[in-house]
Amino acid sequence: MTQREVILNHFNKYDTITSWEAIQLYGITKVNAVIFHLRQEGYKITSTNKTVTTKLGNTTTISVYKFVSAPVRQTAIQFNSEYNV
Repeated sequence: MTQREVILNHFNKYDTITSWEAIQLYGITKVNAVIFHLRQEGYKITSTNKTVTTKLGNTTTISVYKFVSAPVRQTAIQFNSEYNV
């Protein structure tokens, strides 16, 4: 299974994933790259920053990615009617 498929499956079960969860659960260290490519494919995914405390008592910022919607696939009929072709 590709990292893309792993993240999409995660979004099917849960609305969000953090960069830390991606590392812990799936060993995906560059989830931001996976999210970037999903967005390029048309997936709507928002991101927010969350400040968390580390085990050493320091604070750090992680990303929280939220799945909004899958790409909209237009048929030729939809396209033609929208543009009066």
